[in-house]
Amino acid sequence: MSIATIEWVDGRIRLIDQTLLPNEFKQIYCDNLEAVWESIKLLRVRGAPAIGIAAALGTVLGVWKSRAANYAEFSDELRKVTDYLATSRPTAVNLFWALNRMIMTAEKHQHASISQLKKVLLDEALAIIEEDRAMCRAIGKHGLQLLNEGDTILTHCNAGGLATSDYGTALAVMFTAHEAGKNISVYADETRPLLQGSRLTAWELMQAGIDVTLICDNMAAQVMKEGKIQCAVVGADRIAANGDAANKIGTYNVAILAQAHEIPFYVAAPTSTLDFSLDTGDRIPIEERAAEEITEGFGKRTAPDGVKVYSPAFDVTPASLITAIITDKGIALPPYTVSLRGLVTA
Repeated sequence: MSIATIEWVDGRIRLIDQTLLPNEFKQIYCDNLEAVWESIKLLRVRGAPAIGIAAALGTVLGVWKSRAANYAEFSDELRKVTDYLATSRPTAVNLFWALNRMIMTAEKHQHASISQLKKVLLDEALAIIEEDRAMCRAIGKHGLQLLNEGDTILTHCNAGGLATSDYGTALAVMFTAHEAGKNISVYADETRPLLQGSRLTAWELMQAGIDVTLICDNMAAQVMKEGKIQCAVVGADRIAANGDAANKIGTYNVAILAQAHEIPFYVAAPTSTLDFSLDTGDRIPIEERAAEEITEGFGKRTAPDGVKVYSPAFDVTPASLITAIITDKGIALPPYTVSLRGLVTA
């Protein structure tokens, strides 16, 4: 991505409105806290790392005009801002990781003046962006060793530059391989119901000059059966201590199909996506989206009026189906309860 997914510009947050892609490329500005919340909720900005960045920058925006007389007043305002942003989406742990990091940064500098505190928080948010860029590049570097010349990779949803600061997690592996001169190709699931695969992943891969073929979600088994897929690489929004990984709904299906066809299934995510407070993925909160995203997708009604709808936005892939987890610290192999902690503490 030559244009930042999300950034701080002259006291405002500028981001790519991903709901308009691929038909329209448009950058919008968030001038207030409510606009940031709405952008996260409505998926104008999406992808776990990008949501974390939005949360950090949103925290800054929320307190930027504070007139607090002392740290106690400022801290109260800060907590209200972070509590509000925390209600936007429940599954991606990066959101809460970033909000907590901003709170801890303020506490660490509580003896600074209010104006200095604002600058410190902005610097912290910008540091999160730079760290994310470095982590994405590292994920790509580590994942490169898992791909062979001529491999075709299946991916689900979008875990590219649009989901991060600029390079991606799952797609970082493909971008890095392409830049290294490996002859790879990609099959991208369209990813119902909001089509992040067809609208975003296919667009990003084409922009990068990578050979990509778009398929419907329910075609994955057939292309695997035909021997067209050598591995699957997906992102994650939260990974439990045992390696269970939450990702866009339909990822679990892909993992089961990969195991049935003896195809490696890789999860790529930064260490900020690890949640060691959860022993297993059974405790990961799963967001449920509005029924209209299924019954009236993109403004066209495709279901009977009054039909009941169940629309979880994510599913959890059991660690037993994951061949390896690619992180910025290296590649974790089973048992993940040992290897993931080992990467973080090394």
